[in-house]
Amino acid sequence: MIELVNVSKELQKKWVLKDISITFEPGKIYGIKGKNGAGKTMLLRAISGLINLSSGEIIISGEKLHEDIDFPRSVGILIENNNLLPEYTGIKNLQMLSKIKKVATEEKIIQTLESVGLDPYDKRTVKKYSLGMKQRLSIAQAIFEEPDIILLDEPTNAIDTEGVLDIRKLLINEKQRGATIVIASHSVEDLSELSDEILQMESGRIKDD
Repeated sequence: MIELVNVSKELQKKWVLKDISITFEPGKIYGIKGKNGAGKTMLLRAISGLINLSSGEIIISGEKLHEDIDFPRSVGILIENNNLLPEYTGIKNLQMLSKIKKVATEEKIIQTLESVGLDPYDKRTVKKYSLGMKQRLSIAQAIFEEPDIILLDEPTNAIDTEGVLDIRKLLINEKQRGATIVIASHSVEDLSELSDEILQMESGRIKDD
């Protein structure tokens, strides 16, 4: 469970997050919509531990972020430009990442690549991938270790219609596994198809219905 209590963040004398209090529960998909600059990406960055707060607190499974833990213990992230290694193949990217936590098997890596529509045995390096292929690999990177929390910023960006359907199916499976999933997207269709709850952000705040 993720609890945000009066979360605020000020950057260059501007409140990019302001007094946000909300709880995200396991086994649910939360959609966040809003215009560019509304605070969607900043909210994901805050939950992931990538920024320090100006005030408020974020509690993840009973542990306070930046006090008890520096980052969520089990999280998969797709925020802005993921750090894919362009000189390696897709499978090599996941294999190298898997050595950090050592929780994903080779079978799981192959299965995840296939589930996002990538060929695990493709010999091309990531620098030769199309934008859509890179996006698919970034999603695979976020989910292949079956994290408790999945944070995705515009996950279907640059992905074709067939791929979008694959990603939606994949995220529903992750939800059924029990993950807490938070998606920021401009795609109203994506959010309406996937979300158990949709939050509207404006000027760093979550608007009441």
